[in-house]
Amino acid sequence: MINTADLDHCREAIRHGSRSFYTASLLLPREVRDPALALYAFCRLADDAVDLTDEKAASVLALRDRLDLAYAGTPRDTPADRAFAAMVAEHDLPRALPDALLEGFAWDAEERRYATIADVHAYSARVASAVGAMMCVLMGVREADALARACDLGVAMQLTNIARDVGEDARAGRLYLPTDWMTEAGIDPDAFLANPVPGTEIASVTRRMLVEADRLYRRATSGIQVLPARCRPGIFAARHIYAGIGTNLRRAGYDNITYRARTSTATKLGLLVIALGRSGASVIMPRRSVLHARPLAETAFLVEAAASRTQDIDRSASLMDIFATLENQKNATGSLS
Repeated sequence: MINTADLDHCREAIRHGSRSFYTASLLLPREVRDPALALYAFCRLADDAVDLTDEKAASVLALRDRLDLAYAGTPRDTPADRAFAAMVAEHDLPRALPDALLEGFAWDAEERRYATIADVHAYSARVASAVGAMMCVLMGVREADALARACDLGVAMQLTNIARDVGEDARAGRLYLPTDWMTEAGIDPDAFLANPVPGTEIASVTRRMLVEADRLYRRATSGIQVLPARCRPGIFAARHIYAGIGTNLRRAGYDNITYRARTSTATKLGLLVIALGRSGASVIMPRRSVLHARPLAETAFLVEAAASRTQDIDRSASLMDIFATLENQKNATGSLS
């Protein structure tokens, strides 16, 4: 059981740090909303710990250790860590899911670039679909088709985030767009990072990202109707609020360099009403055939992991290799200071 004071801390952290999720969470039943707030608060803490520091290797390794402590039942003495550990124990959260998120943060620490949309899918699977799979576990959903659609939704949301944040990321030296799409559009990735300016070329790449996101939003939508009925409004809300960012970006002529698309409070409230309506309709609508579509190749490992109840530390060889590389980076940095 999550301590009330710890939960209050998580709620405030999400209310200020992830407004889109906080708004959508208002429509979740309390038995799902409370552990979801603990999950998102820990994920927000983890993301900031890596994103807001120059010592990214050390930060990822510190997160690995915090995750180990949480799964051992001896979390660090902070509200987010304690709440996360309680949520893990109560819901038998498979260890491979937060490990996937950790791997995504490690890729950020390595400053990876992504050559193809499949590579971007693989990154999005780790930093977003892993959270979607964890949300399914909190709702008691472990059906493979539903998990696959939750992972589709996670990738769609991350593609939307990437499309929105192109300018902000570029100014920070980060690039998440598929570099082959940039080359096809006549953009040199290095030159763009050195001087990110709006134009028809980058707008065309942004449009392709949003088209791919929309394809996955459509695939994901049919999966929402097999979630517990009381959970559907919150998930429909999250789906529409994030997709609304893409709509706003289109209205801005795909300018993600000088403008940061967002959904206003009034728009969010309108989307909550739409979510309630779609949730009610889903009770009587038959399942669509797309529900049975295979998961993306890049998210299949998450579907398998979420269907299990394995909490043991059994990290993949690739993740262990990344940790070894980050240890070397951390040691090298320390020796120079």
